[in-house]
Amino acid sequence: MIIAQDAKLLALARQIVARLTPEDLRNPQDFPPLMESAEFNYEDGVLAGLRAAEMAVRAARRREEK
Repeated sequence: MIIAQDAKLLALARQIVARLTPEDLRNPQDFPPLMESAEFNYEDGVLAGLRAAEMAVRAARRREEK
């Protein structure tokens, strides 16, 4: 899911700012058109949520192993 969302976000970002790289998405505030896009901000939030959930699951599994 994370890989798919990451690809979706990059494709959307490139519709807004054509020459973006995956590295550019780490600092979207450097691209005002991205920050002005509600759709981009929503999809970026979905990706952040997926990553947070993944980290929480990994942490819970580590606690169970101990």
